[in-house]
Amino acid sequence: MQKKLIECVPNFSEGRNMGIIKEITNEIESVKGVKLLDVDPGDATNRTVVTFVGEPEAVVEAAFLGVKKAGQLIDMRQHHGAHPRMGATDVCPLIPVSGITLEECAELARKLAERIANEAKIPCYCYEAAAFKPERQNLAVCRAGEYEALPEKMSNPEKAPDFGARPYDEGVARTGCTAVGARDFLIAVNYNLNTTSTRRANAIAFDVREKGRPKREGGSPVGKPMKDENGETIMIPGTLKATKAIGWFIDEYGVAQVSMNITNINVTPLHVAFDEVCRCAQNRGIRVTGTEIVGLMPKRTLIDAGKYFLEKQNRSTGIPENDIINIAVKSMGLDDLKPFNPREKVIEYLLEDANNTAKKLVDLTVKGFAEETSRESPAPGGGTISAYMGALGAALGTMVANLSSHKAGWDARWNEFSQWADKGQVLMTELLHLVDEDTEAFNRIMEAFGMPKKTDEEKAARSAAIQAATLYATQVPLQTMKASFKAFDICRAMAEEGNPNSVSDAGVGALAARAAVLGAGLNVKINAGSLADKAMAEKLVGEANELIAKANVEEKEIIKIVESKL
Repeated sequence: MQKKLIECVPNFSEGRNMGIIKEITNEIESVKGVKLLDVDPGDATNRTVVTFVGEPEAVVEAAFLGVKKAGQLIDMRQHHGAHPRMGATDVCPLIPVSGITLEECAELARKLAERIANEAKIPCYCYEAAAFKPERQNLAVCRAGEYEALPEKMSNPEKAPDFGARPYDEGVARTGCTAVGARDFLIAVNYNLNTTSTRRANAIAFDVREKGRPKREGGSPVGKPMKDENGETIMIPGTLKATKAIGWFIDEYGVAQVSMNITNINVTPLHVAFDEVCRCAQNRGIRVTGTEIVGLMPKRTLIDAGKYFLEKQNRSTGIPENDIINIAVKSMGLDDLKPFNPREKVIEYLLEDANNTAKKLVDLTVKGFAEETSRESPAPGGGTISAYMGALGAALGTMVANLSSHKAGWDARWNEFSQWADKGQVLMTELLHLVDEDTEAFNRIMEAFGMPKKTDEEKAARSAAIQAATLYATQVPLQTMKASFKAFDICRAMAEEGNPNSVSDAGVGALAARAAVLGAGLNVKINAGSLADKAMAEKLVGEANELIAKANVEEKEIIKIVESKL
């Protein structure tokens, strides 16, 4: 299952006093599971943009603490800066990164705004996707008149905040109001051109950007812009929705670029924008030589791009994640101007690297994994090895699917096998996660046994912890059994329909899947024996026995198919 991740980008009305900024970011970083990605203070604007990411609950908690601290430290009566603002925390948007929808972020934003108003006593407007009123989707409407307009707005039912509305008082005078919202992820990207002409880069930008270009008299590029009955310039829309773009020349690189903000990657994904800029550039005799990403991006942006280009080649998309990302990097020329390291540009990888302080078994070499297993420590043990065998079974079935997808003369069937390979990659990823999860389950039992037991209360707490850990250690191998059993579907399909030259590999995959199911089943049984809840133990063992019986049948039938083709 894809981990839920959201980004938060609060803008605090302090860009000069680094001590205050540090106190605010310390509050944010105090929340476990939150990764602070960027702190960008501005002297002229007297404003600091902070970016952090994590799982929803942690990010919402960090956002609340940051807003609360800003309200305590920043006095809006003394604030002056070039940027529009109405509060100590001016805006606080939540942005979906992975595993969560914009609508879910909007609901989180509304609850956060209500909590800020109730607990921190800072009135809040809800804007963009979190808005309660259509007109408040526009931040400018919420912030109309800025901080100076709050005395009038607070007492006007039509203009009052969504949460925390009250007559203007000393508290509001100090903190101002905050706009809390939810918006889609914005990607800043520059397309490198084989020209030095800013004018031609601008022409391409006008071709593609949603706003387009002014309609001119006579259809001439130098004609007078045409106006409508209201005196507004008539625009010819560009081809890409949810994009803003201009052309410019970069001295550092010696080339012109189309500089673009993609404001909604669900409407216009990066790869779609890339192809369209390439098309419009080619129409003007210009070539896009590469792409430069400014800032960070969600992993799905590269995964979707990689799969898009693979599908254009009639190639299987069921390959490892790193391979898909490499296709995206090479297809869009992300390394055109300088090396592109996904570990430094992808939000999920940055968070993963920050949280991965403990050594993982799946990161070991094959030799290292075997040696670690052979040592006198009881973990990794049979459950971990079973999960790894299941992963290998899924991997073998996936390999046959990919070989079949790329087999000469089978081009018409590439998508059929690609879909099987996609399923295999998902299954293999789940089982590799269970490799470490099984060892973690054992470690939880050891930690529970190590708890103090001097008093009756300590004994009771220790006993409860042991039972909870034992139940978890029984459920994990059962999960391994269920996941490993799914590998039979892939191996059977490949034995029946896949590349006949690799039918033996599908057979070995089935053998590995059976070993995984039976091996994990032994762990279910031995751990269930220590459960005080005998009804639960009986239920778990019953599920395990049913899977074992089915696995024996599946393996026998698949091997029979394999033998018939040898």
